[in-house]
Amino acid sequence: MLSVSNVSMRYGAKVLFEEVSTAFTPGKRYGLTGPNGAGKSTFMKLLSGELDPQKGTVVRPRKLGVLSQDQFAFDAFSVLDTVIMGNKRLWAALQERDAIYAKHDMTDEDGMKLGELEGIVGEEDGYTAESDAAILLQGLDISEDLQTRKMGELQGGQKVRVLLAQALFGHPQALLLDEPTNYLDLDSIHWLQGFLNTYDGVVIAISHDRHFLNSICTHIADIDYETIITYTGTYDDMVVAKTQVRSQIESQNAQREKKIAQLNEFIARFAAGTRSSQVQSRRKEVERLQVTELARSNIQRPFIKFEQKRPSGKHILEIEHLSKSYDGKLVIRDFTASITRGEKIALMGRNGAGKTTLLNALLANSPTTPEAELRKTSGYDGPFADGGKVIWGHEASIGYFAQDHRSLIET
Repeated sequence: MLSVSNVSMRYGAKVLFEEVSTAFTPGKRYGLTGPNGAGKSTFMKLLSGELDPQKGTVVRPRKLGVLSQDQFAFDAFSVLDTVIMGNKRLWAALQERDAIYAKHDMTDEDGMKLGELEGIVGEEDGYTAESDAAILLQGLDISEDLQTRKMGELQGGQKVRVLLAQALFGHPQALLLDEPTNYLDLDSIHWLQGFLNTYDGVVIAISHDRHFLNSICTHIADIDYETIITYTGTYDDMVVAKTQVRSQIESQNAQREKKIAQLNEFIARFAAGTRSSQVQSRRKEVERLQVTELARSNIQRPFIKFEQKRPSGKHILEIEHLSKSYDGKLVIRDFTASITRGEKIALMGRNGAGKTTLLNALLANSPTTPEAELRKTSGYDGPFADGGKVIWGHEASIGYFAQDHRSLIET
């Protein structure tokens, strides 16, 4: 059982949640929702033990799987070892066991300790740990040849998938997943959905992917009104229920306010007259009809507007026989396409298939993207295309949002 009792957290004058009590039941999958800044990641840290609540208590199961957000913490370890570290009890026993075996002369005490450690390794399925880790990694598209490499040799998206495997390893009784679909391709997301939907422990996931939450969640724990309210159903079900509840309260308040205004008018007219008993009766009814106080919701509805300085020509982009290879491996082969104004195109494929490579090849000839900026965001100093033509149309203005903007931030 994973639960919180009378938990409160605030930062200065900002209250995230006040005296929250809720329990998360095994076999249920919860989406933790709320706008940015509502306290989702803070609540996750309270559940994992990374943060202590300012007030209240948290009860955790013995085994807790947590998706690490630090991509660089395990750079010195192999991929397989990083996954096995997800079972802290097993990893500690393996390390201590290996240290004893490395001794030239073992004492009787060492022998007794080894027996104890071998027992822990057996209890935690340590003898099949590497094969179990490999199965998880294979499902997340980490190929066998990558599994023996150091984490520091992997790309960012690959690291995230390994850290996801780490959280899933060792059959934890509860899983805490903060944005688990970041950097995952569609096949990996579908694999994860299937895994979570058959998982028999508690799942608590933060995600900005509404479709992912709808596919896995049995409940939504929504942070709003300085508390956490749990709704049964998917994210879409929660939005409907939450809107209906608030609309119903607002409607009831409007009716009560209208009735109170009528009663107050009667009281003002006859307070000094002979109908004192009726006035007193209406005063009591006014007290009874007090409106329900509605706390201010922290939901914000942003609006993004893209303004064109001037319209482009009809033919916005022509691609002719574009090709690109890395170290003899052909990534783009003789690609030709014509794109007209108003079209919306999704570029899809597995991680490593060449989606970003194609975008870089198109942007290399962009009239509005400086090459120096593209070099920084891509980290690549070779030619973006080996052959072919990219022709941007008349008055084409190109905006680009790269995967990683850190290189453009001045420090």
